[in-house]
Amino acid sequence: MIIDAHAHLWREQNAVVDGQHIYALDGNRSRSMFFGEERQMLPPFMIDGKNTAEVFISNMDYAQVSAAVVVQEIIDGNQDNYLLEVQKMYGNRFLCCGMLDENADATSPVLEKPFAAYAMPGHRIKKDLHVFMPVFKRLEKEGKILDMCLDDDERQIGQFDEVLQECPDLKVVIGHFGMVTTPNWKKQIMLARHDNVMIESGGITWLYNSEFYPFPSAVRSIKEAADMVGMDKLMWGSDYPRTITAITYRMSYDFIVKSDMMTQDEKELFLGKNAERFYGFEELRELPYIKNMSE
Repeated sequence: MIIDAHAHLWREQNAVVDGQHIYALDGNRSRSMFFGEERQMLPPFMIDGKNTAEVFISNMDYAQVSAAVVVQEIIDGNQDNYLLEVQKMYGNRFLCCGMLDENADATSPVLEKPFAAYAMPGHRIKKDLHVFMPVFKRLEKEGKILDMCLDDDERQIGQFDEVLQECPDLKVVIGHFGMVTTPNWKKQIMLARHDNVMIESGGITWLYNSEFYPFPSAVRSIKEAADMVGMDKLMWGSDYPRTITAITYRMSYDFIVKSDMMTQDEKELFLGKNAERFYGFEELRELPYIKNMSE
């Protein structure tokens, strides 16, 4: 059973970040205006600017991915309402995260909504992470999961290490494999020495895009991280849909399947078993392989 620990969905992309508007472009709505530049935000066959659960499920079924964790990013705009609908309609396929932005506090209305997990794009937040301690304490008390992306900044990594010491029972996932191609990635990986902290690889194919498929350096980094904290602390994530502007969804994990650098047991842990255990997925669907017309 394969589980994607880092994916995105949105009904409409519309956000303002650092005073700049990020939005889908009319006329070619698979592209977006991103910090003043036109970017291919979606695969070109997504022509309505929407990144929906139904299209993602089609990709998941084709790639034999049983379930996915849907995180949020500030650049997409707040998707809380849409993700609650997705969770209600497709709860057997998705675990959706509510959004915690730089204005979050322990009384934020989103914390009253029925999310089992919350995403905080820390790499977009300029505040000292200690100011969010009441939020982290509440998540810890209520048994909620925090999905955290950190900047490649020793100060922020150090702050979050202190948070983890103050909240020993807080369940945490560190995103983007610690920004593996940047100087401080190992310090992020080492946060998983805390008992309830996991690492997911969302965006690893983007970070190694210059090398491209089959991403041998990405596999070596996964092995290196496993040597530091154990393979049972690591999970696969795709960063769908942005990464599949360059590769297919299946390619975002089958470089692991086809690698001779990892054992079968390591592959099973990384691609599904660790996420199944950590997130508590139940009744996962076993999806058959459907032969392509071109085979």
